[in-house]
Amino acid sequence: MPLKTVICIGMAGSGKTTFMQRLNSHLHAANVPPYVVQLDPAVLTVPYGAHIDIRDSVKYKKVMENYNLGPNGAIVTSLNLFSTKIDQVIKLVEKKRDVHEYCIIDTPGQIECFVWSASGSIITESFASTFPTVIAYIVDTPRNSSPTTFMSNMLYACSILYKTKLPMIVVFNKTDVCKADFAREWMTDFEAFQEALRADQELNGESGAGSGYMGSLINSMSLMLEEFYSQLDMVGVSSLTGEGFDDFLSSVDKKVDEYESYYKAEREMIMKRKEEEESAKKQKSLDHLMKDLGLKDKQGSSNRKSNEDDEADVISDLEDEGENDGIVLRDEDEGVEREYTFAGDERTSGEVNSKSTPDLQRRYEEALEQVGKSASSETAENIARYIRQ
Repeated sequence: MPLKTVICIGMAGSGKTTFMQRLNSHLHAANVPPYVVQLDPAVLTVPYGAHIDIRDSVKYKKVMENYNLGPNGAIVTSLNLFSTKIDQVIKLVEKKRDVHEYCIIDTPGQIECFVWSASGSIITESFASTFPTVIAYIVDTPRNSSPTTFMSNMLYACSILYKTKLPMIVVFNKTDVCKADFAREWMTDFEAFQEALRADQELNGESGAGSGYMGSLINSMSLMLEEFYSQLDMVGVSSLTGEGFDDFLSSVDKKVDEYESYYKAEREMIMKRKEEEESAKKQKSLDHLMKDLGLKDKQGSSNRKSNEDDEADVISDLEDEGENDGIVLRDEDEGVEREYTFAGDERTSGEVNSKSTPDLQRRYEEALEQVGKSASSETAENIARYIRQ
């Protein structure tokens, strides 16, 4: 059975963490406990137990101090450090694919820190290339009752869809405060959205969203997004009451089938092209280096033994095999201890500074000095090894 991965993304205040807590509880109640990954390094506490927590790997405040960064810069840097071990995270999740049906991932509240960063792309693509992955875009329903705000959120969702190239579900959260019927109507009926714009103009006068340039722009965008809406599933949920989560899981199953039918083939093609380009770039760099040094690589590219089957033992993995059926205690419960994720690896821990960063220039100079002493094939292999590392 494939492990269905749900990555929760949304604007600050949209209710992502509360949505994660309710989804986790809902799946536990259905006797299908999920594998939980928490990727917000700046959060103090979370209302659910996480199997893998970025806070075990990177000390957010230390990153701020050591790099003189602000809050958002420290979040991005923490994600960058964590993404260097994403292959081991994937291995841990793969080990549990026979135990868990779902893997749910919580992302930072600052949406741009994850969606538009290199580490966010690495994490998303790593999961998407291994498991059927769905993006859950969480929307704050009460704040989107205005046509202008609604259109801004839909444009952001559109940009995420075409950046990640993954199936997406738009989740209108907080339906206990404001029903999402208006949003469904606006997404399926262009005339209803036009009427809402006119009503907004009448209500707010000349300052309304439906007047002047803004009204014309929103009208044009609503026509453009008509095709975009056809690629989405839309559900309304309440993280407070649990309403709508059965519909959400049904949409996840539908999007997983869509992933297997369409997205998987496209992603495999993209990944293959990237690997070929990267391989060609590395070989070209190595050839240039050998030419500059006047050496020949007799054995061609290095045939280093693959370590893909090595055990991943540096990421925390909380659950006890077969004892609690995947149920993990909450953060505030006593007796919960997670192993330090990157124990023994100073370069990727929170204690990061210039002294602990590898001095690549020094290593390169040492390699050149060795070449000057003995221009042998063995030295050439060492140079190639330095470059690949």
